Amino acid sequence: MKVLVTDPIAEAGLDVLHEAGHDVEEAYDIDGEELLEAIADAHALIVRSGTDVSRTVLEAADELVIVGRAGIGVDNIDIPAATDEGVIVANAPEGNVRAAAEHAVAMTFAAARSIPQAHMRMKAGEWPKSDYMGKEVNGKTLGVVGFGRVGQEVAKKLDALGMDLVAFDPYISEERADRIGAELVDLETCLERADFLTMHTPLTPETEDLISDEELELFGEGYIVNCARGGVIDEDALAAKIEDGTVAGAALDVFAEEPLPEDSPLLSVDDVILTPHLGASTEAAQENVATSTAAQVVAALAEEPVANALNAPSIDETAFQRLAPYVEIAETAGKVAAQLLEGRIETVDVTYEGEIAGEDVEFVTASALKGVFEPLEWQVNAVNAPQIAEDRGVEVVESKTRQAEDFQSLISVTVSNDTDEVSVDGTLFAGDDPRIVRVDGYRVDAIPHGKMVVTRNTDEPGVIGLIGTVMGSHGVNIAGMFNARETIGGEALTVYNVDGTVPEAAREELETDERIVAVRYITLNGQ
Repeated sequence: MKVLVTDPIAEAGLDVLHEAGHDVEEAYDIDGEELLEAIADAHALIVRSGTDVSRTVLEAADELVIVGRAGIGVDNIDIPAATDEGVIVANAPEGNVRAAAEHAVAMTFAAARSIPQAHMRMKAGEWPKSDYMGKEVNGKTLGVVGFGRVGQEVAKKLDALGMDLVAFDPYISEERADRIGAELVDLETCLERADFLTMHTPLTPETEDLISDEELELFGEGYIVNCARGGVIDEDALAAKIEDGTVAGAALDVFAEEPLPEDSPLLSVDDVILTPHLGASTEAAQENVATSTAAQVVAALAEEPVANALNAPSIDETAFQRLAPYVEIAETAGKVAAQLLEGRIETVDVTYEGEIAGEDVEFVTASALKGVFEPLEWQVNAVNAPQIAEDRGVEVVESKTRQAEDFQSLISVTVSNDTDEVSVDGTLFAGDDPRIVRVDGYRVDAIPHGKMVVTRNTDEPGVIGLIGTVMGSHGVNIAGMFNARETIGGEALTVYNVDGTVPEAAREELETDERIVAVRYITLNGQ
């Protein structure tokens, strides 16, 4: 079969394709009509970031089975269009973990000892020995924000060099952190105790500008390293805090806008070290992503499971047709449960009742995990979600019973930690109408869509009116309401579908009323 490679990859990856018996066509730096012509009879396409895999390109490729991205980022690939065309999109998220971790360690030392600054002054003919007094990392505290694969690797390396470890990650278990030798703390404590802070969180709406003025004040006279994603640090605030001496310095490999604009304030601050997104730029990392991508292409062309598929189920087509509606329900229940639970998630329990308990539900469980972890990872999907759970030390429990009291089939997703748990149940009405039917035992029959608000309050006159009034005063329209209560005059739980974002001020205003127990804002469908 024909494999078209339009961006350079390591030779080892090409060797994997040749050894599998495929015809490999290398066509670098092509676009437009040339690309459309080259891909017309291709069965697989391998790219890096240089090729724009648009809907037009995908529609021109009648034989295409898979697009393999030799790296992690897939911004240049139209994944919805690929799905529409029945094309698998796969990436190589593991290949550069070690390279990214090593770069973060290198940047830590560069910041601590002012290596680039001293180098440049020596190149200019100076001998500035007395101008630089470095910091030793031994005996200092490393704060790790985001304790996934790369964060754990950095922690291991710097722990071996004598650093104490504290970590902030709401989705990692204490047991997993303990195994690495890190103390799991909240963000404020992490910032206050760290001498060096290293960022390893994806860029999501929750993490954008996670570190800004207030956080930098808490952090104080230390060094910040970011080799994860641009945008998680407020760059203007960082430059200002380093300039006025609040923060000692920073080393950054990633930026909110890349290439870094010429007017970025980071460029004018002496104690900021900058590299142009080099975290994955090692020979070993490039060989790893090339061979991993090639192996996935070989698997896809052999009609075998693709390990890092971003848009393809790992179950047979017949079973998927039956289970597809429940996949969405499981994912939604996971999203809702995760956003309702306060604190880190230590256990995810997925229970199947009724007819669905007779199916192979491995992919459905993985979809529930996808919903739970979606805010935490760059490309979480039903294929890699179980591995993410393992990496984060989250226990996953799957159980089945053919007995279902009220529904033909029911999926329950329960997330919990040592102090709290939240359970969300979902089912299908009339075969294809998804509903959230219970939240922590309250029967609600809510339509899971867009943006939702879940409130707990005392069951007494005027409370629902108060909630509607406050929402209205903040410009939030309520599209639907689903109410349940334990007993008359007891505690009630209500799910509201809303048309717009609910500002924090609205939630705070509601929670000042003693009748309101809790208010949680939930977003679904990527909104």
